[in-house]
Amino acid sequence: MPKKQPTVRYGGPAGGWGSLRGIVELAAREKPSPAALATLLEQNKPGGFACVSCAWTKPADHHPVEFCENGAKATFWELTSRRATPEVFETHTVTQLRDLSDHDLEQFGRLTHPLRYDSHKDRYVASSWDEAFAEIGRALRSMDPKNTIFYTSGRASLETAFSYALFARAFGHNNLPDSSNMCHETTAVALKKVIGSPVGTVVLDDFKHCDAIFFFGQNTGSNSPRFLHVLQAAVRRGCRIVTFNPVRERGLERMINPQEPTAMVTGHSTDLSCQYHQVKPGGDIAVLLGLCKRVFAADDAGRPGGQAVIDREFIAEHTNCFEEFEQHVRSLTWEEIEQVSGLTRVSIEAAGDVYAEAKNTIGIYGMGLTQHVHGSENITTYVNLLLMKGNIGRKGSGISPVRGHSNVQGQRTVGIAEKPELVPLDRLAALFDFEPPREQGWNTVDACQAILSGEATAFLGLGGNFLRAVPEQRAMEEAWSKLGLTVQVATKLNRSHLFNGDIAYLLPCLGRSERDNLTGEPQVVSMEDSLSCVHGSVGKRKPASPHLKSEIEIVCRLANATLDPNPKMSWHEWSRDTAKVRQLIETVYPDEFSDFNKRLFEPGGFYRGNAARKRIWKTETAKAVFAIPKNLSATGFSGAVDRMVLVTLRSNDQFNTTVYGLSDRLRGIEGKRDVVLINPREIERLNLRPGERVSLVTDVNDRTDRRVAHLEIVPFDLPDGCVAGYYPELNPLVPLSHHDQSSKTPAYKSVPVRIERQV
Repeated sequence: MPKKQPTVRYGGPAGGWGSLRGIVELAAREKPSPAALATLLEQNKPGGFACVSCAWTKPADHHPVEFCENGAKATFWELTSRRATPEVFETHTVTQLRDLSDHDLEQFGRLTHPLRYDSHKDRYVASSWDEAFAEIGRALRSMDPKNTIFYTSGRASLETAFSYALFARAFGHNNLPDSSNMCHETTAVALKKVIGSPVGTVVLDDFKHCDAIFFFGQNTGSNSPRFLHVLQAAVRRGCRIVTFNPVRERGLERMINPQEPTAMVTGHSTDLSCQYHQVKPGGDIAVLLGLCKRVFAADDAGRPGGQAVIDREFIAEHTNCFEEFEQHVRSLTWEEIEQVSGLTRVSIEAAGDVYAEAKNTIGIYGMGLTQHVHGSENITTYVNLLLMKGNIGRKGSGISPVRGHSNVQGQRTVGIAEKPELVPLDRLAALFDFEPPREQGWNTVDACQAILSGEATAFLGLGGNFLRAVPEQRAMEEAWSKLGLTVQVATKLNRSHLFNGDIAYLLPCLGRSERDNLTGEPQVVSMEDSLSCVHGSVGKRKPASPHLKSEIEIVCRLANATLDPNPKMSWHEWSRDTAKVRQLIETVYPDEFSDFNKRLFEPGGFYRGNAARKRIWKTETAKAVFAIPKNLSATGFSGAVDRMVLVTLRSNDQFNTTVYGLSDRLRGIEGKRDVVLINPREIERLNLRPGERVSLVTDVNDRTDRRVAHLEIVPFDLPDGCVAGYYPELNPLVPLSHHDQSSKTPAYKSVPVRIERQV
């Protein structure tokens, strides 16, 4: 018999000394300013600044240190001593820069001056701000607004996002794609359909009262490590955590809290998940229906004393379509559930028993549910499970998507939306004396299609790394030069800046930790976290360059250079006083933002409310809806000979497309990202060898050859039939058409691929 290959793994817990080492190593590389430590001590606290590394909440009863490994890395990355001056671009053509990795591009450091792309020299050259704003304004005025794209990443403040959305609509379009389109747009669509709210219903206090927490497709240890404090406290008081994920992520297995000296000295870790089930990619609908099936069986058997498991009183008063859903679940066989999920009936029933026994349960999920062809059905089925026991609208319970970007949820709240029905356009019209466009705009997939077809004429990017984050990456890069205007607002160089339209500018902005020196008074901005709480943030560090401008000043000056004068739109004034922008937000969104300026630094943030939390269902029927899924698998494709399911991952040394380094410590992978992870059984079945170099090829029949070559095979603990690799390096494998059917969120978590040996 062949010798069984060991899998790569990390033997330690999340947190602990490994986390501290990761911080120290990045600090040594970036050599941040001496004030970086003071910045960390203010991070995520009232009166301090809101970290950009995730959207986890900022607690009122904060710890002495309220940053995690990734948060410290993000701050050191922003406060680096490295500088990408105009002289750097004199010695590198843009074409030469394309040969560098994502990590190496950002190692040039902070951008210091506005830059214009000179196509004759193939270089970025220094520009003045006045020149940049004037030429961009002229170019936009010459174009049909409906063919222009105003993209934003999730880190811009509420004030900047509101201004940017108003600029777009005053210009004449709703083409406002944002990073939410690529991650949690599925959440907004699915939750809106079944509970009437586009966001989660949980607040931080609920974690003190829950009896069980179920996790689906969310990697807390790498993506929101401060959440581990909350989970540790819940487990210690008796809450049980059950996790479903194709990958065994260390952050949901066990942890050492770096703020507990005894645990650090003794190495004593806290076990988090009492059950951890490695579901097949796309098998979550089947698992959730299996859990529902177990709840029906438990209810049939009854609890001691005749108490029911299912909350039929809640169901009768607050929901629709329960009978049809019950009939559907009872008709399913365990054989089909097992086949699609990759889990045994015994395992699913054991998890179902935890749910049935718990009074209050919180349902957590991440992009492991949203980024599938049938991702919306993942979420609506999850809601079904919670509704069965009345676990929405009760203390200690609810549905809770965990967002990535620090303000991606908030940007949607204040108007970054391609869907006009989500924005109070009549209020905007009355307040600013203009007629906002009413037609549907372009989301991320639509914008990509418009660029590929040549319909789009301009792209303005407010942060982010759009070209690296989207599907169809290589075709998008080739099509980019057809644009008449490209403008990128950024702090550091990334791959999106290396492809340019006829007129192209790279505009450097302040980081969130830096002072806005425009008026001499510190400007405060605000963000909304995953739990719908709004927090103030003020930067205090010296800017990386005296030539930097704040994001809101850049947006307001672009608007001033582009739009006809309107006395109701005081762009110059707003750029200098964010408090006035918050007054406007309060006027347009009075229910969510009453007394905005007064509550800005309220400890723990102020909660903007959620009707579903009060069991007010803003659905078509004014009740929560049991939605019957049409599919058991969320992948959107069937099995085929040698077809594998690709799951894209972020490393422990990464935030979205930002790669801090080449250490994926929590998975035991060091010094490389050009890998494909696959379990030893599949390596043997496919007659491959660990360390062998292969290509991944997209396995769809659309006559387009999509492949990523020279990937090293790494044995890893994964379910049969799937492989995993890093985002964004494997994005070229994702067809633009491969997205959630309801939200158009790209299906990065289940891509059909096959493995080819290198020629």
